[in-house]
Amino acid sequence: MDDLFEKLKKLIAEKLEIEEDKVTMESSFRQDLGADSLDTYELVYAIEEEMGISIPDEKANEFETVGDAVNYIKTQLG
Repeated sequence: MDDLFEKLKKLIAEKLEIEEDKVTMESSFRQDLGADSLDTYELVYAIEEEMGISIPDEKANEFETVGDAVNYIKTQLG
C-alpha cells in the first residue's frame, strides 16, 4: 500500500480516535469517520505539520474522502 496513505491513515485514526482499519481511500470524513468541522480543521493542520505543506482553506473544504486528501497531498509533494 501507498506510504502516504499509510501515514495519513495513522494520523486520521489518531486525531479522530478511531480504529485505523476504518480509514480507507473511499472513507468520507464526515459520514464514515464521524468528523465534524472542528475535526477536519485539526486534521488539515496536522497534515500540514506532518507533510510540510500548506493546504488553503478552500481546498481543505473540498476534501470529501480520504482519497481526495491523499491525491491533493501528492500534487503538493510532487
